[in-house]
Amino acid sequence: MNILILGSGGREHALAWAVMQNPKCDKLIVAPGNAGIAAIAECASFDINDGPAVVSFVEENAIDFVVIGPEAPLAAGVADDLRAAGVLTFGPSKLAAQLEASKGFTKDICDASGAPTAGYARFDDAEKAKAYIRTQGAPIVVKADGLAAGKGVIVAMDEATALEAIDDMFGGAFGGAGAEVVIEEFMEGEEASWFILCDGENVLPIGTAQDHKRVGDGDTGLNTGGMGAYSPAPVMTDSVIQKAMDEIVKPTVKEMAKRGMPYQGVLYAGFMIKDGQPRLVEYNCRFGDPECQVLMMRLGAQALDLMLAAAEGTLGQAKVNWADDHAMTVVMAAKGYPGAYEKGSVIKGLDALPEDSMNMVFHAGTSEKDGQIVATGGRVLNVTARGDSLQDARDRVYAMIDQIDWPEGFSRSDIGWRALK
Repeated sequence: MNILILGSGGREHALAWAVMQNPKCDKLIVAPGNAGIAAIAECASFDINDGPAVVSFVEENAIDFVVIGPEAPLAAGVADDLRAAGVLTFGPSKLAAQLEASKGFTKDICDASGAPTAGYARFDDAEKAKAYIRTQGAPIVVKADGLAAGKGVIVAMDEATALEAIDDMFGGAFGGAGAEVVIEEFMEGEEASWFILCDGENVLPIGTAQDHKRVGDGDTGLNTGGMGAYSPAPVMTDSVIQKAMDEIVKPTVKEMAKRGMPYQGVLYAGFMIKDGQPRLVEYNCRFGDPECQVLMMRLGAQALDLMLAAAEGTLGQAKVNWADDHAMTVVMAAKGYPGAYEKGSVIKGLDALPEDSMNMVFHAGTSEKDGQIVATGGRVLNVTARGDSLQDARDRVYAMIDQIDWPEGFSRSDIGWRALK
């Protein structure tokens, strides 16, 4: 098969790495890709949010299967354009992608399906939103309704921070994403992520992970797109998984089909778990980043077979073969992230690191310049390893980080601390 993956981050590097291991893959193109992806696949440059441009590239390059990595092309309806052109596609329709593109839409689905989630209210008026915050008090969570590249969520531990978030969102800090806000009760507990493949009707869980959103050790500092992750997540016990499936995931998929927008692709469900009871924090319509990196390390070549089954509507016959192993990824970011940071610094030492089924450095924000790898983003590398235990995976990851020569970068030193404490 000729396969096209859309995207340029660590998630897409991990997907490309897994897909390339499967003998069904004859040729792989990633658009636009990055320096790490370019080492294993062909990279192409065109507007991945422009459906007709994607379809035209697919037709010109005899592509058999398209995997859509990021949320923006999904929200733009690229999957719809590809399916209309008869192209086998992994990723939900524009209507189904509202589960990520609109926090308010997701709350409506939760209400209709009875899925447990945080209490909430929706506002398109700043003064009414502020009045609600003053009534409710803090801690409280303020979310921009639309897509904000993982940054439109403010967990406010005091009223002043929440009120400031309202000013920022309605003031355009997150563009059109903040034209409406959802204000939620603050949920206590432990967060975990669950990844479920859907073919519109059938669902197949493919793994759990736990992300670390805060920039600093001990889960301190600003929220980020994710500073590291590990899989599996011990807090996702068999009983929690069963409750999440019966009370949240299956009712959601059923409600989506009932509304004429069947969900096809990967459903990333984020939960807050307290006293063994999961409540939905959010849905994403794509593999998480950096959770995808640990999932792909553990799934390997079978990831392509599973994504094909979801796209073809044959998930009912598919099965996941799990090794009894663990994986961890640690993000190396540019100093200053998630605030202002410099681009263009040179990263050395990557050539000496192992690249195999147990150890990989997935590139997120890199490019190649004059034969050197340079940092072009905030989150730049995902140093990833598998091991028989989480401690083993952690030891491998941090040993690799010690060998990377990049003074302008930093990473957290405590990824996995909850599970290892």
